[in-house]
Amino acid sequence: MRRKKAQSVRAIGRWCEEVGIGEFGWWRRAPLVVEEITPQPTVTEETYTQTLARCESLRDWALIELLWSTGLRWAEIARLAIEHIGFASGYIMVAITKSKKPRIVLISPVALRALRRFVGRRTAGPVLEMSGNAIRLRLIRLGAPSAHAWRRGWAVHALKSGV
Repeated sequence: MRRKKAQSVRAIGRWCEEVGIGEFGWWRRAPLVVEEITPQPTVTEETYTQTLARCESLRDWALIELLWSTGLRWAEIARLAIEHIGFASGYIMVAITKSKKPRIVLISPVALRALRRFVGRRTAGPVLEMSGNAIRLRLIRLGAPSAHAWRRGWAVHALKSGV
């Protein structure tokens, strides 16, 4: 934020001198904060397989498969109910999204298998029975990247596979 303000101050000062409005030499002294730009973490297929190898339970497996194959946000996974999963159709209905509008999400057969095994005979209620914070902590314990890194990884994976 500071960098942009300093850049705009310098641009206005430069323009004023070019147009001849006045002498504004002070704009040269506006400090520019140089910030190192680091790439955002994105899950790769290698990270996915390594995380699957560290899964300790069916719930972990189902969580990782949901993150990898659907690109759901952690809050959407926390609110996901069994009634919202179409096991026969291969779709999930996300009732409440970030924009408060429902949407339909395609789910992979592997993720469906993981969910079926975890859900068992239950027919209603929350799927993973985890809060958003519990999902975040579980990912940390598994040594996995954040849920948003999984979302970025899903987007890259979906683009490569043509989904």
